[in-house]
Amino acid sequence: MKPAVLLALLLSAPALAAPLSGITDVSLKADTAMLASDAFEGRKPGTPGGDKAVAYITQRMQAIGLQPGNHGAWTQDVPFVTITTAPTPLIVTAINPGHVEATRLLAYGTDVVLWTKRQVTKQTLSGGNVIEGSPIVFVGYGITAPEKGWDDYAGLDVHGKTVVFLVNDPDWQTRAAGKDAGPFEGRAMTYYGRYTYKFEEAARHGAAAAFVIHDTEPAGYGWNVITTSWTGPQIDLDSADHGMGRVGVEGWITRAAAERMLAVAGQDLGALTKAAQTRGFRAVPLPLTAAASLTNTITHSASKNVIGIVPGTKYPEQTVLVTAHWDHLGRCPADKSGDDICNGAVDNASGVAGVLALADAFAKGPKPERTVVFMSVTGEESGLLGSRWYAEHPVYPLALTAGGVNMDGLNVGGRTHDVVFSGGDKSSLDDLATALVKGQGRYITPEPSPEKGGYFRSDHFSFAKLGVPMFRGGSGVDRLDGGKAAGQAAADDYTAHRYHQPSDNYDPNWNWAGAVEDLDLYYAIGRQLADDGHLWPQWHDGNAFKAVRDASAAQRQ
Repeated sequence: MKPAVLLALLLSAPALAAPLSGITDVSLKADTAMLASDAFEGRKPGTPGGDKAVAYITQRMQAIGLQPGNHGAWTQDVPFVTITTAPTPLIVTAINPGHVEATRLLAYGTDVVLWTKRQVTKQTLSGGNVIEGSPIVFVGYGITAPEKGWDDYAGLDVHGKTVVFLVNDPDWQTRAAGKDAGPFEGRAMTYYGRYTYKFEEAARHGAAAAFVIHDTEPAGYGWNVITTSWTGPQIDLDSADHGMGRVGVEGWITRAAAERMLAVAGQDLGALTKAAQTRGFRAVPLPLTAAASLTNTITHSASKNVIGIVPGTKYPEQTVLVTAHWDHLGRCPADKSGDDICNGAVDNASGVAGVLALADAFAKGPKPERTVVFMSVTGEESGLLGSRWYAEHPVYPLALTAGGVNMDGLNVGGRTHDVVFSGGDKSSLDDLATALVKGQGRYITPEPSPEKGGYFRSDHFSFAKLGVPMFRGGSGVDRLDGGKAAGQAAADDYTAHRYHQPSDNYDPNWNWAGAVEDLDLYYAIGRQLADDGHLWPQWHDGNAFKAVRDASAAQRQ
């Protein structure tokens, strides 16, 4: 769409003073309470609770009046492999020429969590002729970014070696955020700062093992989230290479354990961190080796994405996506009360309830020009697996997918004056949303914690990587009742005490007014996309996803 036409569309965007969607909190409460009940056992894929979630969402879509969205079927199979690694310590040995100086055992769970995504019953970490251990190398932030003139692996051969790196980007402590704030956009995390990228880069360089040094602020969560998320059965897509392209051993190390380990090698983590934040940093081989022997149990299964549609009347081959993940962590380490079910009420039973509420609004409202696809995906908590599978095996061509909305937790704390866009302003879809936010009488606030990399941690990212602009945003912290102090305190409390914990339970006293207001915004975005077959949101210049979107432009003519 030409800029002038888009600008006219934005200026004419409808005000949202009165609800457009007709959504109330009745179905939101009922669906969230049901999906977050103990009967669903935390909705882990491959468990009876996960199967119940799929069945419930399917039944609700049928009752709403959607049509099955996968060529007559309600679900799309997603092939999974589940690897359960027995709790394993990491043996770190300090080496002097000719003899062993010291051996340290990093305890599983308290010092380190390690696993393998390779489909093997035994994965051993050892190396060459160096006392049965894999030589350890500190590789700074583990980044190779030629366009930024940055390479933490420069001149380094890490085949057979264990690489250890810092979480986030080198300039995450910069207070400003954006393209002019630093080589990696300052406070705002880039994909280079995401631990998933760092594991991928370590594999590309042939490392035998890769460990992230955990630090609460730049990671965005405490060590308790690591233990609930990365212990027990680990799910991955059942890839053709059976995971053999992954690093053999992956894991996290606590900052305290890393400091002790480096001290044995005569190094200081603070000094190494400062050096690693400077362009031209060179990796530091350490007089240390790592060893571990992982025993795995492997099972194969097929989880499911649930898909329902409201068919388009004029451009049925063009689509708009509305997504949220249904899965959570299932059984997890018990809290002090003895509760060992991570029910995931906010994350993300509430988001699924939002998808169903929007589906009901579209099904009852005017029929859209484009087909609107309502999808609840699996495996988000294991690495955006369900959305990644759909994006790589789409039912509806991504080139003809105009864009959409993704929900990962609704606001259950009351209305706010502000709205936050995850990842900032990346595409003209965000420009459209900006006009609609203003129509609600709200204002847009920059992400309060862009260093947490929220944009890369939910399902919209799977579609963005393949060119589809997806809106991810919602209520900020400036509450109508209590202002910014109350909103920030509630957000901090959730992160510290409920996120990925058994305490993320449904509360009948939640205030859903903010969620309803956000859903009105999502409905308005979806309506604009669904009712204008000529509206194709584009990525802004300089965005990493622009090239793939541009390459498919001819299919949209």
